[in-house]
Amino acid sequence: MPTISLKPAITAPLDPGFLPAVLFNRRYTEAVRASGKGVPLVIGLEREAGLVSRYVTTVFPDADAETLRFVERNVKFLLWARGGWKLQIGGPKAIGAFIRKTYSRRGERKFDVEMMGLAYGKKFEVEVTEAAKVYAARDMELPVGGHMKGCRIGFDLGASDYKVSAVIDGEAVFTEETPWDPKTQPDPGYHYHNISAALHRAAAHMPRVDAIGGSSAGIVVDNEIRVASLLRAIPKKHFPTAAAVFKRIQKEWDVPMTVMNDGDVTALAGALSLGKTGMLGIAMGSSEAAGFMDYRGRILGWLNELAFAPVDYNPEAPADEWSGDGGVGALYFSQQAVNKLLPAAKIKLPAKMGLPERLVEVQKLMAQGDDRAAKIYETIGVYLGYTIPHYEDFYGYSNMLVLGRVTTGQGGDIVLSKAREVLEMEFPEVSARIAMHVPDEKTRRVGQAVAAASLPKLVK
Repeated sequence: MPTISLKPAITAPLDPGFLPAVLFNRRYTEAVRASGKGVPLVIGLEREAGLVSRYVTTVFPDADAETLRFVERNVKFLLWARGGWKLQIGGPKAIGAFIRKTYSRRGERKFDVEMMGLAYGKKFEVEVTEAAKVYAARDMELPVGGHMKGCRIGFDLGASDYKVSAVIDGEAVFTEETPWDPKTQPDPGYHYHNISAALHRAAAHMPRVDAIGGSSAGIVVDNEIRVASLLRAIPKKHFPTAAAVFKRIQKEWDVPMTVMNDGDVTALAGALSLGKTGMLGIAMGSSEAAGFMDYRGRILGWLNELAFAPVDYNPEAPADEWSGDGGVGALYFSQQAVNKLLPAAKIKLPAKMGLPERLVEVQKLMAQGDDRAAKIYETIGVYLGYTIPHYEDFYGYSNMLVLGRVTTGQGGDIVLSKAREVLEMEFPEVSARIAMHVPDEKTRRVGQAVAAASLPKLVK
């Protein structure tokens, strides 16, 4: 097959080697289509309760280098976007064999294998099969969120504080924010007692409690925390107790309870405030958080951990320190991205300075009109402009909510402006159908904890 050109029309000012994933993927599929030699490839991912997501594409039948690159990067994206303990590769056997070797406990993607095993409580496996034998898609059928009636409690667990709200028929009658330090606490009782006490404080402001909804950082599956920095200090032998804290609380209160990843609840909050569905939310904070609501108003229970999903195919792209993989979202849409770009911007900061403080210094320079800081935000804007259509290839959405500390102030305006410039020049059809939103006062009033309170559906 011909070598695929990846030169973007707009170069990232501080990262001229940036090779947008969307350009490689689209030009590869165009080459396959033009050749008339393509064969179907179906990627299936099974997760909890027999739920299955399915992705269909077309590839060259031979396991050439560019085909393997295309398939492996798309498998990686799907794993972190949708999640699953079982991966099915339906298509040419040589391609399937390569993926099975790569995604094994001794393969290059052993981190992903281990994390998916932790997330779903099952040994991760890869099945190589025929395209026609990949499982049919099966996702959640019930809308989650937007249930306003009744007396509800909502909570939002972050790394440095947690919030709780008492909500009656959609109106918050009590909201409280409390600092805590869960990531350093080895006793599961610390987490339980803080959450339980907050719920009781909120309950005191209502005549009864009909339902409880929660938002939590980390991977949450079936109301259990499977992987989260909030529990990083918990010894392995006590982890099951800590992970089941929400189920313990539900049993004690005996009301409907739903807890979801904070990214999904962010998307829900945006959808509620804007009155729209088909919403992808991206938060650029200490890492990249994401959440998704489909056009039917459903939160599908996908992982949406886009911090680990590849967006840059440059083989020299820096590697994420946790996963060891290069070109993944955390290094492009977070405080880590700002830090990564400091040397190219020729901004020197003390080595011991933390990422939040480094962002503050860049924001100060931006407020002073420093062109070096502006180049950092322009570069992130180029990243975003080329990644919006890449995300669209895996998610169906027409609204994108962009938030987080990296997007605040003048720098955030530059990020959005540059992203729109990229879309209008390279992807005018995408620019016409996807609207970008930033949190307004109405969105802030809805709030994460209030949105979380709307997650459970009341039992009639």
